[in-house]
Amino acid sequence: MASRDVVSYDTPLSRVLRILASLFLALYLVWTLLPFVVMFVSSFKDMLEAFKLPAVGDWAGITVFFEFTPTFKHYTSLFTENSFGTYILNSLIAAGGSALISVVFGSLAAYSLSRVDFKGKQDLFFWIISTRMAPVVAVMVPLYAIFRSLDLVGTLPGLILAYTTFNLPFAIWMLKGFFDNVPYAIEEAQMVDGATRFEAFRAILPLVAPGIGAFIVLCVLFAWNDFLFAAIIGSGGAKTLPVATRELVQPQNIQWGSIMAAGVVTTAPMMLLGLVIRKYLVAGLTMGAVKE
Repeated sequence: MASRDVVSYDTPLSRVLRILASLFLALYLVWTLLPFVVMFVSSFKDMLEAFKLPAVGDWAGITVFFEFTPTFKHYTSLFTENSFGTYILNSLIAAGGSALISVVFGSLAAYSLSRVDFKGKQDLFFWIISTRMAPVVAVMVPLYAIFRSLDLVGTLPGLILAYTTFNLPFAIWMLKGFFDNVPYAIEEAQMVDGATRFEAFRAILPLVAPGIGAFIVLCVLFAWNDFLFAAIIGSGGAKTLPVATRELVQPQNIQWGSIMAAGVVTTAPMMLLGLVIRKYLVAGLTMGAVKE
């Protein structure tokens, strides 16, 4: 019996491509993580040490960058003098409340659009997602006028509603694809056994749980990092972390140490959240990508 030829993919071109890909990933990793490293280290530096220049001949500046006496005074001042504990709570309530409302109403609307056929369904779906395409700046003035007439400016309910205004269309568009991927036979079997439409809907929720979880994470990220809504709609009693960090930049004094500490406080929770649930987030975002 004739032997089969073994095809080797380890060619000089493939080796060069692997080396180039590794170099690109290494440069991208340095480019992405270096600002966070500088921010984290600088948050523990005194003002004089943070602006200390490297010695002559130390072109890289690595030695002077790591030569400092750690201090926690910037973090202490955030919570004792600048009330960052309140701003963290405001960010959590606004982001979590918007995500919860969006996923509840978005899942119901997405399920209806996925399972019920009616005239103008595609037009309605496009209209819903088109509201998410509008730039935030374009609708900020009318939204502010509406919220001001309802006395919602400067309140957490107003900020939650503002975030929901943009998160809900995204929820409907995203969750509809997840429901489309669930076989309708599962619900039919439930209803044949006497279940109502709502009970059948609840029965398939565990099947789309990864997608719902992925959306909740994205919704929380959008609201947590938002500045424009928080600065205009939430100004005053509903101030969040991004707005509070911006106020550390004053005309007569820029509190660089506190700004670096505030940056760590703002980004660290979301980075840890992403690391913890990254596997489930990828599974949720790719759910429904392949039709069987």
